Amino acid sequence: MWKKMAAAVLAASILTGAAWAADTAAVPARTAAQKPIVLETQGSFAIGGTAVKHDGTYSDQHFLEPQGQKAYGDHAYVFYQIPAQAKKYPIVFQHGGAQSKRTWETTPDGREGFQNIFLRKGYSVYLLDQPRIGEAGLATAPDNGANPYASNPMYADKALYQLCRVGTFDGDRPVPFKNTAFPKDAASYDQFQRTWTPYEGQLDDDVSADALAKLFDKIGPAVLVTHSMGGTVGWRTPFRTDNVKAIVAFEPGGSPFLFPEGEVPQAEIPVYAPVAAQAKAVPLKDFMKLTKIPIILYYGDNIADKPSKQVGPDKWRSEFDMAKKFVAAVNRHGGHAEIVHLPDIGIKGNTHFLMSDLNNQQIADLMANWLHKQGVDVW
Repeated sequence: MWKKMAAAVLAASILTGAAWAADTAAVPARTAAQKPIVLETQGSFAIGGTAVKHDGTYSDQHFLEPQGQKAYGDHAYVFYQIPAQAKKYPIVFQHGGAQSKRTWETTPDGREGFQNIFLRKGYSVYLLDQPRIGEAGLATAPDNGANPYASNPMYADKALYQLCRVGTFDGDRPVPFKNTAFPKDAASYDQFQRTWTPYEGQLDDDVSADALAKLFDKIGPAVLVTHSMGGTVGWRTPFRTDNVKAIVAFEPGGSPFLFPEGEVPQAEIPVYAPVAAQAKAVPLKDFMKLTKIPIILYYGDNIADKPSKQVGPDKWRSEFDMAKKFVAAVNRHGGHAEIVHLPDIGIKGNTHFLMSDLNNQQIADLMANWLHKQGVDVW
């Protein structure tokens, strides 16, 4: 019976590009050729974090009051899946700003995300919600008001759509870029806007890197994949553990690139200056740890090559320039870093969410081929 049920699921209709009503949930795409994913095990756990005790004495008569009680927080939440006959090195997926592990689970139009794609390639996958967000939404320090994405309601649909280079707006109507690889139907737009996740407490990249490093210490050597603001968390993690075998960074930006002390470059200033790329100095002895592992950065399309009034493309002009300077600094100190601008190799239309675009299988294959060249896809 279960085989017939599985066959029915696998034979479900492939999604079309037709527009759906915005309140219609996306349905996962399946093809008859896909085989079931066979797992050896799966599970979840919290990693890292701290606990802070409130002054006073606990009393059962006032059991909802904080006196004498502890607040637990600042940990990451990790969900993992290990396929049967897994490759030697797992992949750890670190999400970007105001996002969660959902980044890697699926796409706005319901196709398989990197979670399933890389399970099918034989990798164990570890998806995390970084501290103080998503399923790790416990903090020991209150929000300081510095992060605009740390509150509900989150009035940022137009800003985030444009910063992610999906398109622009005509009044309230989203206008996708003509060559965009992002799904253009109304339901996918709605799903995209519902992925944003507010922070609980202050955004602290070092707290996030502490938790991520503890994950690598727990599971052993693995590949680290980051996105967007998660990039700086990734750069900091090898400072804390020797178990990062390689780093794949999808459009790192929105958080500081790291450089040796005395070598911090100036950023290209976009027309809207507050979204300029950031750079931060670290001790050379720490930076040198980034030169010991292979690193690759991928960037998509619609990045301005000169100052532009379009905030998204212009912001990423600044970020892309800083990324090139970061790669040059790593290699100048003897490292092995690469940067790939997808349009330069004939892959057009990708947004800031390369792992969710219509060609995400092609992007995943690019990454897998690079991992093979680095010798970290062994069984």
